[in-house]
Amino acid sequence: MAANGIRRLYRGETRINFIGNRRRWYLASAVLLLICVISFVVRGFSYGVEFSGGTQFQIKAAGTSLTADKVNNAFSDAGRTPSEPPQVVGSGSTKQIVVRIKEIPTKESQDLQDRVSKTLGINADNSISVDSVSSSWGHDITVKALEGLIIFLIVVSIYISLRFQWRMAIGGILALLHDLVLAAGVYSVVGFEVTPSTVVGLLTILGFSLYDTVVVYDKVGENAKNILAGTRTTFSEAANLAVNQTLMRSINTSLIGLLPVAGLLFVGAGILGVGTIKDLALILFVGLASGAYSSLFLATPIVVDLTERDPRYKALTKRVAAKRASDAKRAADDDLAVAGAGGRTTAAQRGGPAPAPKAGARPANRPANRPRRRR
Repeated sequence: MAANGIRRLYRGETRINFIGNRRRWYLASAVLLLICVISFVVRGFSYGVEFSGGTQFQIKAAGTSLTADKVNNAFSDAGRTPSEPPQVVGSGSTKQIVVRIKEIPTKESQDLQDRVSKTLGINADNSISVDSVSSSWGHDITVKALEGLIIFLIVVSIYISLRFQWRMAIGGILALLHDLVLAAGVYSVVGFEVTPSTVVGLLTILGFSLYDTVVVYDKVGENAKNILAGTRTTFSEAANLAVNQTLMRSINTSLIGLLPVAGLLFVGAGILGVGTIKDLALILFVGLASGAYSSLFLATPIVVDLTERDPRYKALTKRVAAKRASDAKRAADDDLAVAGAGGRTTAAQRGGPAPAPKAGARPANRPANRPRRRR
């Protein structure tokens, strides 16, 4: 049974009612987005030093007995309490302790570095590196990212409208915004820092999200070609068939993208402790997963809702329903006719050859009063 289902999935022969159950997908997405918005208001975001501004100290801890508590006490004793608890990143030879404080002048930063290194008993020049970033840098990066996002959305909308139709452009953009909000919401809920890597990853997932959506749209356009001239199927049925036909392709492309990103996130950042890649890995993982979901469960259903508001497609739905009702009535009348005849049907009705005459029986084409020829 399972093997048969897998074969049908690979052949694009599944009959999952994606479009008919679209209200369920809308509700599920609305609940997820509501959780994200609540997290934005209640928890907010944890901004990295590149966005919040400040001075960051990276202390090499490989081969030492340094702990986050010792480092925190050393900075507090030097008169600069960290703005947040020190974090241990990396492992083995790459193990470091990261400390962030409010932005201070370069001279004070050097004095603080000397006092902390003396307290911890380490070499200031070889074991501590300092980065100072103004909050205006993060503001500039954010503005540039938003400008790039707006330009990207405009260009994509124009392309999809010209290549397919404007309704598909609306569906694709709404699905894309859904992915962006969901990815940002996961960052807010989990509490990962928003860094330049996060912004890069957020812009990267736009392409992944639209790729699956355009693949489905292409199949929808193929199935719905000249559909208004017939009475065989409605637009929603053609769209649902397209989603089923591209289901396996969407799964394959999503898995191929998710597996290496999952390796970065769960193995690199989770097991090996390479904290420098977790920001990029998380945003890519969430974006790829939500992009695959939205292309199947949101983008196409939205297009169907917008399209079937058109009077032409409403008329098509009525014609298809009337045609099917007429066919069902004709089939029922035929069944009644057969039942009224006692269930007997002629050879012509059955579509088979006439039965052979019995031995001694008079041929059907010979007159009854014709005398037989004597030998």
